[in-house]
Amino acid sequence: MPPQHRPPAWRRALDFGRLWSFVPSLAVLAASGFLFINAPSQTLILQDEIMASHVRSMMADHLTDVLTSDQHTVKPWFNGKIDFSPPVSDLAKDGFPLVGGRVDYIGGRTVAALVYRRHGHVINLFVWPAASAGQTTTEHDGYNMVQWPEGGLTFWAISDVAAGDLADFESLFRSAAGP
Repeated sequence: MPPQHRPPAWRRALDFGRLWSFVPSLAVLAASGFLFINAPSQTLILQDEIMASHVRSMMADHLTDVLTSDQHTVKPWFNGKIDFSPPVSDLAKDGFPLVGGRVDYIGGRTVAALVYRRHGHVINLFVWPAASAGQTTTEHDGYNMVQWPEGGLTFWAISDVAAGDLADFESLFRSAAGP
């Protein structure tokens, strides 16, 4: 049986050093994977922005830029301020009176914000052009939110009203806005 050839000590040390040189790379790869897996989704980021805008609108006394319950005043008010025409419906007969509207900034773009009330509670309805996946209903930090796509627009309604009231609002708004 031939004797085993053992590499010199300097060669063994070099091989050991090469092995350990991969450790920092593996650590960076593991950290990147962890950050990727735990990164908030675009939907969660958007929900945070919508909630922040809703709260800011009530704190800064900037609920509306145009204060009127007349949908025929609110809709044309948006002309030249945004690059689309949002549907505006007065749902006062159903318990959701139109308060007015304002221009806001969410998700990196200018959006329309329609403001409604329900028993003293504010409902902000944010509208912008975008293709969107299906409907989303969620509760976020004490606020109920509902999102739906329709006619090439995305709608996000947010309020501290009961989830059932917000669902009723969505249904009534969609019926009034029509196809």
